[in-house]
Parts: sequence; structure tokens; C-alpha cells
Amino acid sequence: MASPSKTSIDQLGDRLRSSDVSDADLRLLDNYRRSFAEAYEHVISTVRTVLGFEPTGRPAKSTTSITEKLQRETIRLTQMQDIAGCRLVVPDIQTQEDVVDALRHALDRVAIVDRRKHPSHGYRAVHVIATVGGKSIEIQVRTALQHLWAEFSEKLADVVDPDIKYGGGPPETRSLLSEYSGLVGDVERFELDTSKTEPAGVADLKKRLRGLLEREVARLVKRGRDVVSD
Repeated sequence: MASPSKTSIDQLGDRLRSSDVSDADLRLLDNYRRSFAEAYEHVISTVRTVLGFEPTGRPAKSTTSITEKLQRETIRLTQMQDIAGCRLVVPDIQTQEDVVDALRHALDRVAIVDRRKHPSHGYRAVHVIATVGGKSIEIQVRTALQHLWAEFSEKLADVVDPDIKYGGGPPETRSLLSEYSGLVGDVERFELDTSKTEPAGVADLKKRLRGLLEREVARLVKRGRDVVSD
């Protein structure tokens, strides 16, 4: 059976965006999602064998997530780079630099999206987009602090307002996320600047920020449980 054309997949995306979807469309989308499996497994295998990391993987984005992204953004379905992907959480910014460089050399076709230079609503990470057999696979590379910030944002979205993940929500919440993201950025700049003479101060800042974010995440998890129990 011939693979559907790019045009037919983009037309499917248009129908998903307008919510005018048939059972045949859902089957086509499921087949399209499954078509990323081979490329995904190649990337996962490369990460394991070349880097020695065990990534957190997602073989295929859910139908709901795909539809919501199409409705939220002006993007065609064939342009979506995170249908399948995985995540790596590394200890610090230098390890992140090393991992991104290793991925760049281990995979044939790679594009780098550096969300440290241009954070997305406070979100900081490096995304490595590997193209394998015409399929884009997203590899999120986060430091431990970047990951804690992302978890904090996710929990706030769960408990306060889903729009927080996309730059919406209450102004005070956006301001808090921006403040914490700025602190994470400060740590990263200290870590990368070898001319700094106060490594102990950097270590203390990281420890305090890590503790702060961990407490915030734990508080929101408890709040979510209390809401469910009520």
C-alpha cells in the first residue's frame, strides 16, 4: 500500500484543525503516527549506544495533542517536528553542550533549536531535531534545573490554568515563571563562564534554586491531590 502524499496529510491536518474529522481520518492519522516508529527506534538506539543514556521516549504524539497543536499554531501537519521524540535530562549546562554536540555528530541530518538563547514563555532547553528517512524526531535535552522548571510549569498548568504552558494564565503566575526561568539562566551563564572565581557561590545558588523548584512542584502536586479528593 502506497504511503499517503504530503498533500493528503496536510489536508488531514486542516480537517483536524476544523474538527471536521471522520473515522477514516482517524485511521489515516493513526497510520501516519505509526509511520514514525522506525525513525524513532533508530534515534533511541543511537542515544543509548553512542551516549550511554536511557531516554524518556514517546513513540507517537496523541491524537488530542496533535489536534490541539494544529488549532493553537499556524503549522501544517507535515511540518510538525515532535510527532515522535524523546527527552534527556543531564546534570548541568556543560553536559548539555557535550550531549548536543555528540548528537550532532552521531545523526546524519540534525537541526538545533536552542531555547536557552530564546526561551519559549520561560521554557529553557535545547531541542535536537533529527531527520531519519524523511521523518523528524525531536530530542529534548534539558539540564536538571531546566527540567524542574518545566515540571513546575506543567503542574501550574494542571492546577491553575492550562494556558500557562503557552504564555497565558494569570499575570502573577507568568511573572513567577519568568523570574524562576531568569534564575535558571543566571546559573547557566555562571556555569559556562570559566572566568568566574566563585564556583562555591554557583553551587550554592544551584542548590537553593533546585530546592525551591522541588518544593514548588511538591506543593502543586499536593494541591492537585487535594482538589481531586474534594
